[in-house]
Amino acid sequence: MEKQNEIHLNTHPKGITPLFLTEMWERLSYYGMRALLVLYLVNSLGFSDADAGAVYAFYTSFVYLTPVFGGYLTDRFFSYRFSIYLGSFLMLCGHISLAFSGIYFFYLGLVLLALGNGFFKPNMSTIFGRLYDEKPNLRDSGFTIFYMGINLGGLLGPIICGSLGERVDWHLGFLSAGVGMAMGMIVFYFGSRRLPESIWLKQNHKVNSVHPSSVDPKTKSKILLIVLLSFFSIFFWMAFEQMGTSLNLFALRNTDRYLFGFEIPASVLQSINPLFILLLGPIVSLIWTTLSKKNQNPNPVLKFVLSLVLLGIGFLVMVVAAGYAETGVSVSILFLVFVYFWNTLSELCLSPVGLSFVSQMAPTQYASLLMGIWFLSNAFGHYAAGILSGYQNQWGSMKNFYGFFVICSFFGAFVLYAIYSLKKKSILGLLKSKEEDKTILTS
Repeated sequence: MEKQNEIHLNTHPKGITPLFLTEMWERLSYYGMRALLVLYLVNSLGFSDADAGAVYAFYTSFVYLTPVFGGYLTDRFFSYRFSIYLGSFLMLCGHISLAFSGIYFFYLGLVLLALGNGFFKPNMSTIFGRLYDEKPNLRDSGFTIFYMGINLGGLLGPIICGSLGERVDWHLGFLSAGVGMAMGMIVFYFGSRRLPESIWLKQNHKVNSVHPSSVDPKTKSKILLIVLLSFFSIFFWMAFEQMGTSLNLFALRNTDRYLFGFEIPASVLQSINPLFILLLGPIVSLIWTTLSKKNQNPNPVLKFVLSLVLLGIGFLVMVVAAGYAETGVSVSILFLVFVYFWNTLSELCLSPVGLSFVSQMAPTQYASLLMGIWFLSNAFGHYAAGILSGYQNQWGSMKNFYGFFVICSFFGAFVLYAIYSLKKKSILGLLKSKEEDKTILTS
């Protein structure tokens, strides 16, 4: 019996497959559209870099802002299933709107995509996290697998949508993203039926009528820890999201994209990062799982620190590439490959870990709202990324521009580690108590 329990605790739940595939198709549509966004604005609509950066900033920030409201409405009024279906339908309508010519259809499409994402994203992450309520030791590795689904879509989206958009017709590229969203809805409809009913149930709020969690000091501390890591994730997203803006334009204007006599579309290079995720994700997941069995798995705070250090290294490579580009030379595509390699390692230490941490630490009755708070920090980071990218020419040189992200990344890592060192005992106590809570609930 003990051996059977051990096997049970060290195997991932079967329900991850339909959620993995649903997320894959939805992310194919998102990243396919995102790969085209700035290039379409600059090349087809004649936007300046600053104006294109501003549109990118507002759109991507609202994509991560709306989950706060979508999470709140779900916690209070809607079921998880309803919110996921509603979000999927709104995003499908958004992609269809982008497939039509005209600036009004364009902006309507962006609004629908942002609103739909607000209902879809926090609830998908919450439901996935609840699959691991009985297996908290596998939560980080599970979210890394989930993250591979995100990035499989991120790999295919720019290749399919980017190639069609740049080579054939921009609106056909946007329409192909809508097909991906439709496929995600179909997969979820059939796949969600096989998920355990327990993950769809919400906690009875009457349980908290005597001791409201909103005034519980322990719960407040857990929420503050979520807010702390959410804040430092802004440093990450502000730099990382240059991939869709300044690095996308760098690929278009300053990179030699010819390979075997064929010029690779700039948007297709957006697939390098998700390709690395798929290659490195299983390795990182295995590392977390192996360390967990030995009780040596770094806690989420230390993983965040490591993430920011790796991010800074990636932008150091970009500083070198910018130096060559400023001499008028089209730089080798290998520079972007190395930048995305380091950025990917950084991403694997932060983004899936953050999703796992919030789903684990958040009180059940506030799960979707606090997942929305996590995405709110993403919104701030994406907004800053877009605005900064539009004004990169005003930094004196591209080296100065990319050097700024090196400084911010290393500075963020230093400050977060300093806070962790000062509050190590209380932070470790919160993390340990949460694991004990899960053990009590599942025993």
